[in-house]
Amino acid sequence: MKTLPAILLTLCTMMTGCAVLTGTPVAPPAPTDRAQEIQRDQTAHLTPFGRITVNERGSPMDAEQAIAAQANDRHAVYYQIIMLGETITPGVWRGEAILYR
Repeated sequence: MKTLPAILLTLCTMMTGCAVLTGTPVAPPAPTDRAQEIQRDQTAHLTPFGRITVNERGSPMDAEQAIAAQANDRHAVYYQIIMLGETITPGVWRGEAILYR
């Protein structure tokens, strides 16, 4: 009988955690002449049209700049970075992003 409250507490905690992950959609910023980075909750009404991947020696900021440059080259209005991490080679960063119109 003592396990029932523990199970209920666990279920309530899990449901609350899921609610934290679902955000209210937010409008993206107004388009400019350069691609802009947006967050997941800003992509609700946008059309994705591609993905880009970069491998950049340096720092995470260098990889972010390379993603922004590729997004501009592909004429994206917005991009969302979905992964940014150091590779097995120290100092080489891999980044992936989704491009939006």
